[in-house]
Amino acid sequence: MLRLPPPPPDPRDKHRDSIAQGTKVNDAAVLVPVVAREGQVNLLFTQRTEHLNAHPGQISFPGGRVEALDASRIDTALRETEEEIGLARSHVQILGALPEYELGTGFRITPVVGWIEAPFSTRPDPYEVADIFEIPMVHFLDAARYQRLEYHFNGRHRNYVAIPYEGRYIWGATAGMLLSLAHVLSPRAAHAAA
Repeated sequence: MLRLPPPPPDPRDKHRDSIAQGTKVNDAAVLVPVVAREGQVNLLFTQRTEHLNAHPGQISFPGGRVEALDASRIDTALRETEEEIGLARSHVQILGALPEYELGTGFRITPVVGWIEAPFSTRPDPYEVADIFEIPMVHFLDAARYQRLEYHFNGRHRNYVAIPYEGRYIWGATAGMLLSLAHVLSPRAAHAAA
């Protein structure tokens, strides 16, 4: 299981101290959308709205908590993707899952990788999603692009992974999942970044 420390705390994030308070683990799943578009392979991301309690404004994959009616983590990822960005599950071919990713905020996330052929349409939920965008996958296979950073908070030392792209800053859990994906697709690149 991939275990990277949490990203730097955001004072707006009301869940940032939940692990210290002994909060139980919450299972979640995200879709890692691999998009085939015009001869190029991209990854699709969302940017969360600024008013959310958890991880406001951060770049992430669509996803969320497992609900009682979800048949599997795949079902969770597809349901949440439909809810957040309006992408119908019929457009997604499931390729598999990456190792679970645990956050210091008490979440255990299953990244489900799905292949999506363009064209397709999206409809962001305006409450949760400020933006939907794609970045070429090749960007994430280059070890030189990953940064290992650190911070101190509440007397604890933390490390985290970040990967910038054209004015956008992907970090924390999403960057950790990207590193895991890079390890699967290009083990030498990911090993150099680790």
